[in-house]
Amino acid sequence: MSPLAALLPLVFAAAWCRVSEADVGGFAPCLQVFYKSWPPKGLTGTPVCQRYHDQYRFATLYSRPRRSPWFSAYSYSVPAGKRPTPSWMFEPQLAYPGAKGNMAPFPPGPLDRNVVESQAVEPDYINSTYTRGHLNPSLHHQIHEDRAATFTLTNVVPQKAGSNDGPWEDLENHVNKSLAAFCLGEAHVVTGVVPYRGDGPWLGGRRVAVPEYLWSAYCCPVYNHSLPEELREAFPTHAAIGRNDRNSTEEIVPVSQEAKRQFRGFDVRRMPLKTLEEHLKDRLGVAVSVFYEQCSGSD
Repeated sequence: MSPLAALLPLVFAAAWCRVSEADVGGFAPCLQVFYKSWPPKGLTGTPVCQRYHDQYRFATLYSRPRRSPWFSAYSYSVPAGKRPTPSWMFEPQLAYPGAKGNMAPFPPGPLDRNVVESQAVEPDYINSTYTRGHLNPSLHHQIHEDRAATFTLTNVVPQKAGSNDGPWEDLENHVNKSLAAFCLGEAHVVTGVVPYRGDGPWLGGRRVAVPEYLWSAYCCPVYNHSLPEELREAFPTHAAIGRNDRNSTEEIVPVSQEAKRQFRGFDVRRMPLKTLEEHLKDRLGVAVSVFYEQCSGSD
């Protein structure tokens, strides 16, 4: 048995774990990344304020049993500079309640038992058929430190390359261009996952749960109203769901014949925020509100 396998927990809790917001401090220190300082409602897990170089960069709701995030939330800024060279990190605060809040690079040598049990680690992804799919992408940030901070394994989920390097990347680029061109105020983004209805695939011997879909939504209440026709319905908020399994049924994201050839089944469907929340309620069995007053609150 490998050292990593020997450290696996003997019992997994249910996928939806209810964790007190006192755990790892809640979202109180990083509420500024949410629209109106209002985190999404209905989703449960371990709140993590992602801190890098002593500054809070974004927020993640993490699932300890699944060892992957339910969502990451961040403030968008027009990107500048090159994509940082990946230097993958972990969250000491998940492994040790008294640890400092800064994310840290994986050390050389054997992995700490508490780290392995509390979150995903690099060996989980090695030799798997999945890439490390960012929920908070480096592309959506301007400052180098903000971009580098996205390379923590608490911000990624197992994502098929056909999605990560195809339609999902196209969506991230589309959101980037739309917000950069027409958002006049601060834009807030939340990106998360939709689990399988039953027990879906896992990485590393049932260590890291694979999502069936990814979803994303943005909120920009102050924008240029001289929008092109194709963006008239995309402000102040818009959303999308992308397939992470080409064999999924099509009730959430239909697949066109042309898309089957071009995207190999990893299509992304853009939709109003309300439609996204309806799909989340149907799949998760709980009402989910992504933004305060559907991003329509007075600014």
